[in-house]
Amino acid sequence: MKAFRLDELEAERAANDGAYLQFVRERNMSVGLYALDAGASDPQQPHRQDEVYFVVSGRASLTVGMETTQVSRGSVVYVPAGTAHKFHHITEDLRVMVVFSPPEG
Repeated sequence: MKAFRLDELEAERAANDGAYLQFVRERNMSVGLYALDAGASDPQQPHRQDEVYFVVSGRASLTVGMETTQVSRGSVVYVPAGTAHKFHHITEDLRVMVVFSPPEG
């Protein structure tokens, strides 16, 4: 079993000066914590993997393809592989759990 605490993951991510911290990598999936502060720009490009976002905290808009939705704590969004997507209009620091299948990279 692998078990994690969100506060410890956030501290590790912040200590490494990165917006993304991958903390699980297995044969069929990977999981990471993605962070964008209020007002930040999201530099993402489409991924080769399907992904699921689970918003842990914060508020923003998310555009996937041609559709836009508002996301906040508790939101879950599926993004098909190869689809353009970006968080924008980030009004509260955003912390998002990201599940990639197959693993990213």
